[in-house]
Amino acid sequence: MLKVAYTTFLQSKRKSKRYGEILDEAGHVAEMESRSYTQTKHEVFDLDKLLAVLTQEERAIMIMSYACGLSHREIGEATGLPVGTVKSVIFRGKEKIRTSFDIKDHQHG
Repeated sequence: MLKVAYTTFLQSKRKSKRYGEILDEAGHVAEMESRSYTQTKHEVFDLDKLLAVLTQEERAIMIMSYACGLSHREIGEATGLPVGTVKSVIFRGKEKIRTSFDIKDHQHG
């Protein structure tokens, strides 16, 4: 069931040009804001801006992992990717967010 939902999600996003334009614009804004970004303890991040720097596949996998609480194995089954690839995508996605927003002190993954 999850695999069907994931496939349907990917197909609908591929068809939606407007969604791509919005993500491109958000990514551009996030990139510009990351240049002048200064982190404080009480800073509240806008999740959409963080996710905008990721590819569609990275976003989907990060959401399945962190928002839905799925295991790497469950994500692999849903996406058809090997578990090692899922782990790599999550790691690279987190690194991309840290780099884009100059996050140095990461205590929680």
